[in-house]
Amino acid sequence: MSSRLIPVGLLIVAMVSIQTGASVAKRLFPLVGPQGTTALRLIFGTVILLVVLRPWRTRRRPGSWKPLAGYGISLGLMNLLFYMALESMPLGIAVALEFTGPLAVAMIASRRPLDFVWIALAVSGLLLLLPVWGGMTGVDARGAALALGAGICWALYIVFGQRAGTGHATQTVALGSVIAACVAAPVGVAHAGGALLSPAILPLALAVAVLSSALPYSLEMLALTRLPAKTFGTLMSMEPAVATVSGMIFLKEWLAPSEWLAIALIIAASVGTTVTTAPPSAPVPD
Repeated sequence: MSSRLIPVGLLIVAMVSIQTGASVAKRLFPLVGPQGTTALRLIFGTVILLVVLRPWRTRRRPGSWKPLAGYGISLGLMNLLFYMALESMPLGIAVALEFTGPLAVAMIASRRPLDFVWIALAVSGLLLLLPVWGGMTGVDARGAALALGAGICWALYIVFGQRAGTGHATQTVALGSVIAACVAAPVGVAHAGGALLSPAILPLALAVAVLSSALPYSLEMLALTRLPAKTFGTLMSMEPAVATVSGMIFLKEWLAPSEWLAIALIIAASVGTTVTTAPPSAPVPD
């Protein structure tokens, strides 16, 4: 039981951290834009990870470099596309749209009829959060496309992360973050220029880096290498709920009754898959 609960707990803490960081990051948009915010987040987060984890101390298997590159590139694009989408829509809706990626991973990996019960609950909650019932406004086609693109990158992040992180979990986080920063930094510099060096934004930028990159990606990688893709993907169905609550607390983005119902459905799906899925037969050590 503990072999299952520990990675699940790590994943929940990671989700709370990353959505709190996203709420803080949205306050940087008027100063450096979503592109500049992404660059600051990944640059500072990478420096923290390199100092703490020191990935050069461990040698990687020769065949692990290609999935590591895929992990880092998908991570950089996921962050960039998500923040650009977040500029034009509430946090909970952006995450709900982005969630289509990990949800697809969960559906592809499913085999038993009971698995589809939990996925159906997650999908029902997701549909209630999506702007398809006419009750929600302010989600334009460009923003939706960016969020869906981030979802595709999120799915690739899961797939590549499992391959690259086996036996090198924390090292993969640090090296993948370096690659992600190299993807996002040129875009952020081109968009925000010298504003990225303003001392006034550094405290917020550091907070975003810790909450949204350094801490959650380390915890996610530890969970990712200890959970099957189906379990990891379906547990991530809690992400829209966590994001919506974070948006309420930090950004005053209030919930409608249908959104409360969506949160209940998504949490039920997450609890269901956690209780009914057997733990991995042999957790991979760091």
